Amino acid sequence: MQFPVRCMSCGKVISDKWEEFEERAQEGDEDKGEVLDDLGVEKYCCRTIFLTHVDTIDEVAEHKLT
Repeated sequence: MQFPVRCMSCGKVISDKWEEFEERAQEGDEDKGEVLDDLGVEKYCCRTIFLTHVDTIDEVAEHKLT
């Protein structure tokens, strides 16, 4: 599943912050909460989406529809 463009609860646009969050979180030098603070993601509903998203688009794209 792709990362959502907007928060499903409050409607705030969040997709523009996903790539930077993913890069900084994978480096492991910073706490994920601090990264979200730096990106200006303050609401719990938005933070939950960042922290629980599982990127499965690569796995889904491998399969052809018949």
